[in-house]
Order: sequence, then structure tokens, then C-alpha cells
Amino acid sequence: MAELKDGAVDAAKKIKLLAFDVDGVMTDGSVTYDENGVEYKTFNVKDGHGLVRAVKSGFITAIITARNNGTVEHRAKNLNITEVYQGCKDKLSALNEILAKYNLKYENVAYMGDDLPDICILEKAGLACCPKDAVEEVKRICNFKSLIDGGRGAVRELCDFVLDSQGIKKIHMVSEGKAL
Repeated sequence: MAELKDGAVDAAKKIKLLAFDVDGVMTDGSVTYDENGVEYKTFNVKDGHGLVRAVKSGFITAIITARNNGTVEHRAKNLNITEVYQGCKDKLSALNEILAKYNLKYENVAYMGDDLPDICILEKAGLACCPKDAVEEVKRICNFKSLIDGGRGAVRELCDFVLDSQGIKKIHMVSEGKAL
């Protein structure tokens, strides 16, 4: 179970939006290029299952990342992620657009980030979250610290925590032949 600060369970009960950075959160932070300069990312199927469970349970899900990559778009489509913001140099503006669109408040947001560009959102989110291998500046402000590294199941741990905190039962899902 993740390391939780006081009030994390109460904060999780108010969450309606689960939002994530990509590199270092949904992936292990590695960037792989082929000889043509095409960038590849590796995602964890356990994280995917957690995200699918959240979507099927009625949560809004979002990716907010500073990088731009077709692999992220493909992953988001496979998991039915609600909102995808790539190439965001101002992540807080992207979050504010999502909040306005769905009439939500910061207290309704769980955001998982791992590095300095995520702090602007983490300082405002109702549930500020990070993977185990986040930088120290991020760890200091998070009220949910996964015991798992980014790209290795930290996203799943957060999804399970929020859904369990809200009393949403685990459901068995079949992936329809595609990897989650």
C-alpha cells in the first residue's frame, strides 16, 4: 500500500478526475529511438487495467504531458482515456481547461507526476500523487506516494486506491484481445 499523508483517504473520496503525466509515471521514463529517430515508449498492462477500470466506473481520465508522441495518442485511445493534452508547456492551463469543461474543482483531481514540471498541478490537486522514483521535490508535496516506480504499476496502485476509497468494487474485465 502506498505511503499516505493524513487526509489522503478523505481526499480520494472527492476525486472525479484521474490525471497523469506520461514519462516517469505511465512509463519508466526511458525514451527509446530507432535508427530513423522514431521514439518508442513502453507501458505497463497493470496500469492499463487500472485506467480501464476507472473509465468503466465513470471517472474522467486525462493525460497531461509536455512531450508529443504518437505512441501516447495510441495508448490513450486503447484505454479510452477521456482527455489527452500533449506538448503542454503550461500543464496547469491544460488542467484548468479540463476542470472548466466538466465543471470540477481542484479538490476533485488526483494527479500523478514525477518531476519538477508537475509541481504546478500537484500543489493544487486534491490528491497529489507520485511514483516511488519521483524526484524529492515532488515527493515532499504529495499526499499519495506509491511504493511502485513509474511505468511499473504506480498508476494502477493509484487507480485502485481511489476506487477502493469510494467503495467501488473490483470488476473483471476482458481486454477484447488487445493489451491494456
